[in-house]
Amino acid sequence: MAADLNASVPERYRDCPSFSFGDSPELATELAALVVSGRKIATVNTLDAPDCPKLNELWIVLDGTGRPVCVIETLELIPRRFDEVDEAFAFDEGEGDRSLAFWRDAHESYFRRAGVFSPDMPLLCERFRLVEVLAPMDVDA
Repeated sequence: MAADLNASVPERYRDCPSFSFGDSPELATELAALVVSGRKIATVNTLDAPDCPKLNELWIVLDGTGRPVCVIETLELIPRRFDEVDEAFAFDEGEGDRSLAFWRDAHESYFRRAGVFSPDMPLLCERFRLVEVLAPMDVDA
């Protein structure tokens, strides 16, 4: 973790990896706010993502400005194809109206922007828990 982040992170988390959700500062802040609010307890990664979690691993979530906002712990990792993601998982992702239709539309757009979308693409579906909030956020998201 960068030295400037160390100052704002409790010592017990300073060796934890950090990341931000999404592919823009706005999306990173929006999704971090959903985690802080308790609404977002799941996410997906491509199998080759550089920040793929491990079971029981702690991660520092950054907002769109790179500010540490919370710590999460990975509770579950399930490989699934994009077209196998179900309604329960879409709900746990906490985005939009929490429907599978919203999840598919938003994630297809995201993976198309990354140039990797296909309906049968392999994903790593992660469920996590909020361990600690490090910075208050506006949770209107």
